[in-house]
Amino acid sequence: MTHPRFSPTQRRRAVLSSYLGSLIEYYDFLLYATASAVVFNRVFFSDLDPLVGTVAAFGTLATGYLARPLGGIVFGHFGDRVGRKKMLVISMVLMGVASTLIGVLPTYAQVGALAPVLLIVLRVVQGVAVGGEWGGAVLMSAEHASSRRGLWASFTNAGAPSGMVLSTLVLALSAGLTGDAFLTWGWRIPFLLSVVLLGIGLFVRLSVTETPVFAAAAASSATPARAPLFEVLSRPRNLLLAVGVGFGAFVAQGTLTTFLISYAVGAGFERQTVLNALTASSVVAILGIIGFSALSDRVGRRPVVLGGAVATGLWCIAIFPMIDTGSAVLLTLAVVVGQGVTHAAWFGPSAALYSEMFSTGSRYTGASLGYQISGMGAGLSPVLFASLQAAGFGTGVLSAVIVVLALVSVASVLALRETARDGLTGDPATAPAPGAPASAPRP
Repeated sequence: MTHPRFSPTQRRRAVLSSYLGSLIEYYDFLLYATASAVVFNRVFFSDLDPLVGTVAAFGTLATGYLARPLGGIVFGHFGDRVGRKKMLVISMVLMGVASTLIGVLPTYAQVGALAPVLLIVLRVVQGVAVGGEWGGAVLMSAEHASSRRGLWASFTNAGAPSGMVLSTLVLALSAGLTGDAFLTWGWRIPFLLSVVLLGIGLFVRLSVTETPVFAAAAASSATPARAPLFEVLSRPRNLLLAVGVGFGAFVAQGTLTTFLISYAVGAGFERQTVLNALTASSVVAILGIIGFSALSDRVGRRPVVLGGAVATGLWCIAIFPMIDTGSAVLLTLAVVVGQGVTHAAWFGPSAALYSEMFSTGSRYTGASLGYQISGMGAGLSPVLFASLQAAGFGTGVLSAVIVVLALVSVASVLALRETARDGLTGDPATAPAPGAPASAPRP
């Protein structure tokens, strides 16, 4: 059997590449989310009632999330067959090109219904690209790490709030334009900057070698295994548990980073005040994700994720009443604690946890598919919550949805065994059941 050969230099490059790749992908992906809350309803759906236009804009946002599992399947298949690195280069190029093209799209006033159609097509391309990015980026870090896998893999997850910070700052600067300049051309600037970020990301990513775990597995395999997707679906327990762990976390994320923008603006807050609060929460989330993930290397994935799910469920009961007070301080506190602390504990360790739930030959596919199916929650929740709000339901119903999904996550985590001290070269399907003694700690 060929054993992996780990290089500290390549590990550092892999972590940097994964972080930058995730930052760039989520800058583009979340830029769309922010823009859908503040501008797309007026640019691409200007013929609709404002509230209906917001629902429609969130609907195009959701199409990107719905396309993410497809990206996970396609990129996962080839990533498990030919390697992680090649697929990551392709996913980054797809995202950069799609986002840049959004920046030059004509508006509804210029070409009518063709404008939202083109917007949806490019959003689907974004979804496919980000669906392939996350799994590969996580594995580039996790499979280059001989120890402290939770810490190193977490930089991929930290790229999401980093991308949110960057996209929100750039959009906020553009939103500061006077008159109709922002709606006319200012909102396009953040999308056009994607081509610059693409060049930087590709420069770093091309310097990283294939992961030692995948290279060792490829060298040891005499014959190709069956299709990775069939391998994952033939033993669906871990896939279902991965979705159970993550779906509620993404619903909470979509609420805290997208729906609350629209809700707070509707409650009377200035758009810039809301974007400032979101930026502050994303900065805290970067530190929270890395910190809680490093903690999971010491105490285990299960207790950290359990604590984060319970705390997020409880906190989401309070966030809407806090916003309804009209206090900018309470608004900021609501999103900073929600996204930066409680959700970070729930979401942060998932990078390592998902990579530990599947074997090397189907890990890209399994981790990507579990994560991206879960990720649909972030795209669907703003649409669902905006629709419920339009139908006259109170915020108590919205909070109850998040609480129920947090309980589903708790049950799913309890059904998993602890994986923090396992290696990545075995088969999780043959590992001990929950409650059985774990293997010895890695050095």
